[in-house]
Amino acid sequence: MKKTLLSAAIGAAVLGFASAASAATLDTVKSKGFVQCVVNTGLAGFAAPDASGNWSGFDVDYCKAVAAAIFNDATKTKYTPTTSQTRFTALQSGEGDVLFRNTTWTINRDTALGFNFRTVNYYDGQGFMVPKSLNVKSALELSGAAVCVQSGTTTELNLADFFKANKLEYKPVVYEKLPEVNQAYQEGRCDVYTTDQSGLYSLRLSLSNPDEHIILPEIISKEPLGPAVRQGDDQWFDIVSWTHYALVQAEEFGITKANVDDIRKSSTNPDVRRFLGIEKDTKIGTDLGLTNDWAYNIIKAVGNYGEVFERNIGQNTPLKIQRGLNALWTKGGLQYAPPVR
Repeated sequence: MKKTLLSAAIGAAVLGFASAASAATLDTVKSKGFVQCVVNTGLAGFAAPDASGNWSGFDVDYCKAVAAAIFNDATKTKYTPTTSQTRFTALQSGEGDVLFRNTTWTINRDTALGFNFRTVNYYDGQGFMVPKSLNVKSALELSGAAVCVQSGTTTELNLADFFKANKLEYKPVVYEKLPEVNQAYQEGRCDVYTTDQSGLYSLRLSLSNPDEHIILPEIISKEPLGPAVRQGDDQWFDIVSWTHYALVQAEEFGITKANVDDIRKSSTNPDVRRFLGIEKDTKIGTDLGLTNDWAYNIIKAVGNYGEVFERNIGQNTPLKIQRGLNALWTKGGLQYAPPVR
């Protein structure tokens, strides 16, 4: 009886979320005049507010790109900061229109939680950070270590799997909020910090002596990070997905924030002209429910994918993250956009 009642409750909840999403998110966003994005409470390079409350970062630029596509105004955004425990509830309940928050695409999240993922805007993998003083060169030397990890994450599950598979012992030191995990590691309450490698690069910057800590070479998981939306609104799902593809395609075309106007005026390439919304009879924007210059508006506002990457987390930033798997497919990476036609 209890199982039947629980199943009915879950079913009702999922139907409720689907009904909310089916209410044409684009119309709702236009009506209120901004895109509400669910983001991290603060992760350097990805999403963090400054002293004046102005947000910046890789994920924030994606939110701005969606706003530019809809409003031709990248400033029409608001942000809902969340922990790993509260991010999904915030999206499900309608506190945000889209989740841009270093979140791994998994089958459970894609199905049971009622979300839709499609694009991967950052290919990542879980790693380990340790103090240099520990004299450890490999994660296989961590048996018996106390490991700081954030609860409610795939990181916590991957950690358990890695130590079990390699017949190693460990003591989990678990906290819900990111600042709590950071503080625990900084104060020496654990020997090891584990999360996505992108997060480790960011978090190391927050330590009092970043150079005294190293990131071990092992990658123990696949962490395809990308945006998520509620199920039940295909149009909104397409807009969020094709915002990413537009950023990638612009880089492949060699279109940047600085040259997009010149290319728009002078290009005779039908693919480029179609992409920028000026080819005769193009409908790539109106088919999305947007104007045909939606991709042009995105690039004019935030640049292409490479620019977003390099500006926030690339080699000329404190994080100094290499493109790696996030290079274009034409340069040995995995970033690839379907044809814009």
